[in-house]
Formats: sequence, C-alpha cells, structure tokens
Amino acid sequence: MAGTKRPFEHLSDAPLTSGISSSPFMPMFETFRDELDQHHDRRERIIKASRDLTALSKKIVRLLQAPLPASVTKENDSRLSAIGDLFTSVANDLHDINAWRYQRQISGGVQEYMEAVSFHFYLETQRLITYEEAQAKIPGGIGLTEDDYVLGLFDLVGELMRFAITAMATNGTLPRGVTSSDRDDGADGRDILTDLRALRVQFEGLDISSGAGSGVSQLKREAEKKMEVMRTCVEKVERAVYGMIVRGQERPKGWVPDLGGEERAREPVESY
Repeated sequence: MAGTKRPFEHLSDAPLTSGISSSPFMPMFETFRDELDQHHDRRERIIKASRDLTALSKKIVRLLQAPLPASVTKENDSRLSAIGDLFTSVANDLHDINAWRYQRQISGGVQEYMEAVSFHFYLETQRLITYEEAQAKIPGGIGLTEDDYVLGLFDLVGELMRFAITAMATNGTLPRGVTSSDRDDGADGRDILTDLRALRVQFEGLDISSGAGSGVSQLKREAEKKMEVMRTCVEKVERAVYGMIVRGQERPKGWVPDLGGEERAREPVESY
C-alpha cells in the first residue's frame, strides 16, 4: 500500500535556524565552546613558554665554566631574569588543578631549567642542589614536581661529563674542588669523577616501579632512557681518566710531541 504525502502548507516560512537560537541548550554549549577556546589558548601559551625556557637554559649551560668569569655571570643573570619573566607570565595558567592539567606541556622547559640551575649550583658549591633549593629558584609560585627535579638531575650528569672531558683535554687534569681548609662548608676537595660515581649509585638505587597510573609509567619510561645515557656519560669520564693516567705513566720524563720534523734542540729523554 502506497503511503500518502503530508501537505506542507502548515509549515511556516521562518528559517530553519530560528528554532536553534531559541534552544535552551545553546547557552550551555556556548559556555563549553568558550572554555575550550580558553583551554587551547592557555595550552599554547604554556608550550611557547616551555620552548623559550628550554632555549634560554641551554644558552646558560653552554656558557658555564669554573671559575665563573664576571662576564659570564652578568650574561647569565640577564637570561635568568628573562626566565623569571617567562615563569611569571604563565603563573596564572599553572595554579590549582591546571598545574597538573598542563604539567606535560611545561615539563620539558622545567627540566632544562633544572639542569642549568643544578649545574651552576654545582660549579659554585660542588654540591647537589636539594629539592627545596631548586623549588625556591622557580618564581611565580609555580610548583616543581619531584619527577621534573629528578629528570633534570639526570641531564646534569651529561653536563658534568662534558665539563670533565673538556677540562682534561685543555688542562690535563681532572676537575677537583678546593680543600676543606680553604672552605667554610667542609668540602673535602673531591674530584668530579667521585661525584659522578656517587650520582650513578644513587640513580641506580631509585625505585620507580611502585605506584600506579599513567604518570608513574611515563616517569618510568623517561627514567629508563635517561638511566642508560647517565651510565654512558660516567663511563666516558672513567675511560678518559684511565687513558690520561696510562698515557702519563707511559710517557718518560722530558717527552715532547713530535712537531713534524721541525729542527730544534731536543732535551734528553730518560729511559724506562
């Protein structure tokens, strides 16, 4: 049986959108739209700040050396001031629950900043910066998570490795702190390899397998990757020190490098 078509004379000529504008659900969805727009704007601001933090922190690390020259200190002070302004600019976006909502977006910049701050702190004091001291160096009331603190210290090992290798290549000696008689804080003049080995022992003793949730698994993945890099960095310094000691023992007193046939008076070389 064929159906009958309904007449359309009873339909009004009003546009189809007129019923939508009067819908009681529209204000609710407009609120959702505004909240999503604010969320995306906030997220983009934090990502940009994190990238700028990373760039400035890397520039600070590249300039650091011991002892710290006045020019380097002045230049780094200006960059630290710029980093403080970046933290302050996103402080309102990282308060309360938003601190965890956008933690992954700011985490990379904070870790790089922790690397620069801890490296600077070590060169000045030959001591590992504590969590409380690191938190005090972040302005704007932004919280420092334990994950970012630990992962930043993992990256510190790489900078200590570069610093040690460069010092041995240029000076022929392993960087070492001053003796305790010259200091007020009781430092015992340890060399940097001793500190690197102590860091390796502490990192290898970390227990990151306990707990549950995606945050723990994320930390576990990052820490496992950084753990391998950390071990490699310490081993590079160990091999460099071994090589420096062995070459020093094999070279007799009075040894000088061959300058390619240059005619010069040669000092007598003692026999082995």
